[in-house]
Amino acid sequence: MLSEPNVQTALNGICPYFTMFPLDFPFGILKKQAKKGDHVLDPFCGRGTTNFAARLLGLSSLGVDSSPVAAAVTASKLVSTNVEEIMAEVRHILNARESCDVPSSEFWRLAYHHEVLDALCRLREAFLADCSTAARIALRGIILGALHGPKQKTFQSYFSNQCPRTYAPKPAYATRFWRKRGLMPEQVDVLAIIERRARRYFGTLPDADGTARLADSRKRESLLPTSSDERFDWVITSPPYYGMRTYIPDQWLRNWFLGGSDVVDYTIRNQIAHSNTGDFAADLRQVWRNAAAVSSGDAKLVVRFGGIADRQANPLDLLENSFANSGWRVFAIRDAGSAVEGKRQATTFLRSDTKPMAEYDFWALKDDGSRH
Repeated sequence: MLSEPNVQTALNGICPYFTMFPLDFPFGILKKQAKKGDHVLDPFCGRGTTNFAARLLGLSSLGVDSSPVAAAVTASKLVSTNVEEIMAEVRHILNARESCDVPSSEFWRLAYHHEVLDALCRLREAFLADCSTAARIALRGIILGALHGPKQKTFQSYFSNQCPRTYAPKPAYATRFWRKRGLMPEQVDVLAIIERRARRYFGTLPDADGTARLADSRKRESLLPTSSDERFDWVITSPPYYGMRTYIPDQWLRNWFLGGSDVVDYTIRNQIAHSNTGDFAADLRQVWRNAAAVSSGDAKLVVRFGGIADRQANPLDLLENSFANSGWRVFAIRDAGSAVEGKRQATTFLRSDTKPMAEYDFWALKDDGSRH
């Protein structure tokens, strides 16, 4: 949590997401070193922490991710709206629409009360038809964060039966879990859950020009600034660690709400290659080249990177390899501690207790001798 006075950070937690670094990492860098008018890029934006930090400091930013969930969550952190607009929009949608595509398998019958699921489907269909206003983008982010999670002892904060809140349970496991324990979905108050979250997350925040883009950062056009005369001065990011490739399957319920399948999709599309370390480094290198192509001459790139213990790959060697002929020159590598200290990427993917691997911050300058 930031120690800065009068900095409202609640919105950064609008939706749990397991690939994240602490807010004070990008915020501290930008507050100390960025200048007024600087532009910020995160080509692996995840839940949008870098972009939210830029917003808090009044800096424009672009966040790019190949996951629809990541792009939607990031977008919700960049809009300006208020509780009244959000609640007016949700009431309008629920009063105006009839749901026409409600999943009906055993999983869905046990995951949500039928009236709650009907409301979620009406909201889903409305967003698929149009999610261009600030109120709808914010409302979509609120629902993604409340879509599944644990039952509360006082008032309900989530729409689902008992679930993890960071990732979606797989249907076969979840139905066994609920039936064994006799857990049935409750008829929670959808509007009350949304209003409590809207009041928590959407207070007074500084306006800044921020954009979230669903795209593959290995393609150069994905990183083009929104204005042709802009260049990025800062690139602050944390790419997937080698071996982490289950983002969509692990977020399949949120991905369904955004238009995906109502069954788990295990295919891997538009993701960095994890077939071997050479291909992985080559894909990262292409992203660094693309970022260099849209950055200013004195731009800085800061990358947090680590590894997971069950992969035979040295994260230092792997990332250093990715910087070869990338358009960037690494000038510092700093120890960022272990994944456990910040509850960052590696922790979530460990299926058994193992010693956490160290994470590192790589600092690089635009290499004028090898621009692309």
